[in-house]
Amino acid sequence: MQTADKISTFFLGDACLCWQLGEKISRLTSLRVLYAYRQLRKDPELKRLGVRDVVPSYTALALHAGTLCDWEAVRKVVDARLAAVPADEAALTERSARHVLPVVYTGEDLQRVAGHAKLSIDEVVRRHAAPEYLVAMVGFRPHFPYLLGLDKSLVTPRLDSPRLAVPAGAVGIGGEQTGIYPETSPGGWNILGMTQPELLYPIEPGDTVVFKRSEG
Repeated sequence: MQTADKISTFFLGDACLCWQLGEKISRLTSLRVLYAYRQLRKDPELKRLGVRDVVPSYTALALHAGTLCDWEAVRKVVDARLAAVPADEAALTERSARHVLPVVYTGEDLQRVAGHAKLSIDEVVRRHAAPEYLVAMVGFRPHFPYLLGLDKSLVTPRLDSPRLAVPAGAVGIGGEQTGIYPETSPGGWNILGMTQPELLYPIEPGDTVVFKRSEG
């Protein structure tokens, strides 16, 4: 996959070890992370060694285990898996679940995104709903999907002052990312519309998401 000197490891506390596969958000790096994630989460040797969970992010994998875990043995298993990750994007792509989410595009920040992009609101909606997004990771809140594939013209900075309560089901843009709030929570992303939060529950890393414009 990559030469060893391009992969670094670091501990988060004494019960979590991370493998860093890249420095910047990119589709290829995410596909490599997700490929390794699928292999490692079902590895019986890791379970025997006490690994409790494998968590992907945009550029890294985190393995969680008990404090008595034999991390050197875990390193050997993970390093071997990473060495076997294909370099070709086509070989990294695996059939996964595809989720079509209806969105009512009446969000309070549509005009802000349109102004920043110098596009009409209808064109913002069209471009946002056009891609098939890759679920790079799930985090921040349970069931919050971070999606890769946003049209570059829609990249919009987060709000200067985050809202104290973003409603469950809100679909938003934060920088080059798009995602969906599964529950009411603080947040500074630009809200484009609303979907049904319960549709997020089955979404897993590596799945794909498509937004379908709905009139409500």
